[in-house]
Amino acid sequence: MMIEPIPDVGGRYRPNVGIVVFNAEGRVWLGRRQGGRPPYNWQFPQGGVDSGEDLLDAARRELREETGIVSVAFLARAPGWIRYDFPPEARGAKIAKGYQGQIQAWFAFRFEGDESEIDLTGDVHPEFDAWRWARLDQALESIVPFKHEAYVQVVEAFRPWAAT
Repeated sequence: MMIEPIPDVGGRYRPNVGIVVFNAEGRVWLGRRQGGRPPYNWQFPQGGVDSGEDLLDAARRELREETGIVSVAFLARAPGWIRYDFPPEARGAKIAKGYQGQIQAWFAFRFEGDESEIDLTGDVHPEFDAWRWARLDQALESIVPFKHEAYVQVVEAFRPWAAT
């Protein structure tokens, strides 16, 4: 295991991992954010990286915490780091800590389990209240606008594993 250094962004961007899970048919897992406003309330799992944590380990941990999914095979990592800014009207703990956005390492996995392992209530603070399989491009239609450009990069990076 090699701990990859997080790019120096002057403490303005929270280190984060994003996860795209493909099923056997090449569809992707999307979760509906609890409390999100339609139609921009579906997204891929993502979450913070603990100090000293390996990025791939962080991706697996966040996936398990947010979805219950553990039966996955690693496919790829998107090249480089993808960054987005929070909108001016954003509120919450991340903003309160002085972050202006997030810098993310993105990972793709193939789901190899049974859908019965998906459990959105396993974490103390559930992120999602529903989930579905979708075409990769559908993620671009359902993500909050401030993350759209980041998702364009993610979709392009992982298109080889997507259903056509």
